[in-house]
Amino acid sequence: MSTILNYTFLLVDLTDKEYSADPKKPTNDSVEASRPSASAATRSARPDFVTKATGEEARNYDYAAARLQAGPIKTTNFIEAVGNLIKTCLGGGVVGIHTAYKRCGLFTGLLINIFAGMLLMHSKYILVSSAQLMYGRLQMPSLTFPELAEASLKTGPFPKLTKYGHIFRYMVDTTLCINIFGSCSVYSVIVARTIKQILEEADLVGEASIRIYTACMLIPCILIAMILSLKYLAPFSIVANILLILLAFSTVYYGSKAATKSPTEFPLIKDAEGFFEFLGVCVFSMEGMGMSLPIENYMKEPKKFPLVICTGMTAVISIVGLIGFFGYWGYGEEARTPITMNFPWEIYPIILKSSLALVLYVTFALNFWAPFNLVWYYIKVKHNPDKYWCIERLYRALFVTALILLAIAFPNINAFMGFIGSFGVGFSAFMFPSTIEIAVKWHEPGLGWHKWRLYKFITIFAFGVFLCLLGGYCNVKNLLKVEA
Repeated sequence: MSTILNYTFLLVDLTDKEYSADPKKPTNDSVEASRPSASAATRSARPDFVTKATGEEARNYDYAAARLQAGPIKTTNFIEAVGNLIKTCLGGGVVGIHTAYKRCGLFTGLLINIFAGMLLMHSKYILVSSAQLMYGRLQMPSLTFPELAEASLKTGPFPKLTKYGHIFRYMVDTTLCINIFGSCSVYSVIVARTIKQILEEADLVGEASIRIYTACMLIPCILIAMILSLKYLAPFSIVANILLILLAFSTVYYGSKAATKSPTEFPLIKDAEGFFEFLGVCVFSMEGMGMSLPIENYMKEPKKFPLVICTGMTAVISIVGLIGFFGYWGYGEEARTPITMNFPWEIYPIILKSSLALVLYVTFALNFWAPFNLVWYYIKVKHNPDKYWCIERLYRALFVTALILLAIAFPNINAFMGFIGSFGVGFSAFMFPSTIEIAVKWHEPGLGWHKWRLYKFITIFAFGVFLCLLGGYCNVKNLLKVEA
């Protein structure tokens, strides 16, 4: 049960607030006051970020103790934090990584898989290390990703950028919403593909377009999106962890069993377009940037977060690499997404793919919950509070409809994941963290020997731009290809 509560707390922290339409239930202010947030007040009364301490005073600030003093919280130990990190990084992208390998090359894909994972590991580290420096300077126990972005410019070394702090915050908010809402569309197509295969291979129905099956997901997705309490959804995160581990081992087993040629017989590298599609899907499969700070905020010993990153991301890279490598090696150019579609028509694979489809269906609601509550905060001010109950559910239905329509229009899962990975993750995992780090560390600890931090910032930021523009272009091109 403690693990379930941890997942709930993490998802609440991502949206920076909880909403209750019932006046008899706790208000936003009381919910915020009970959490270790940098702003105990709601967004409408968020703090004005001002440097309150520097030097030794800032470094000696005990933010872990301050969090406990702010109110009772359910902290996580090292193992729980690693588990949370693994779950938040592994998403729907992992079931399509093998076809991304198909577009790139077997060994080239594996090397890039490891390289991209290490880059993401570094981005998580610099994001959290920057936040831990800011805690002392602001004398605040914790910060969310958007809050850190705003604070980094408002207290940074560049006076002309101070007034853009709130814009930077909104950019992070928007990018996180795009990433997570996009994941919802991907999940709906994956579930539709699984249902299509099961029904058609069992000869229960005739062949039909994947778009028809995706359209049939509309009502079920609207219904599950109406669940406002995470306590009914969070337990499925634990089941998802178990299924992903089973999926990795199953892919190794069935992939190696189905392989008809040696890995060395596969092409080393393919075309540039395939490379960018792979890179987008790869970072999409391992990102989880939006949850890095919430995980750190709830750790019992937050200074051990670098070790959590190393341990958790090593597991993430390994799982993604195993599914990608063995999935492509075993099924080659005929590989289909999701990976379970390639497994033989036997009892265990049928149970596995059905269970995975069910969990991803619930994960749709889990992923939808966080960005919708963020958007709902800005929408609700335009409506009468007495009508919130109806209006919120109407907007939920409209948003789900829009996501399903997007999935129907673009059922090419890998190109879809590649676009989100290239465009959204290019910002949230590379450009934003590197900008935050250089602003926070400019004066203290400084740019380092021969200004290495400045050159590192330029390199990572340029990689983010490169991924966003070229990767986004190649994936949009593939996304527009007609798929039945």
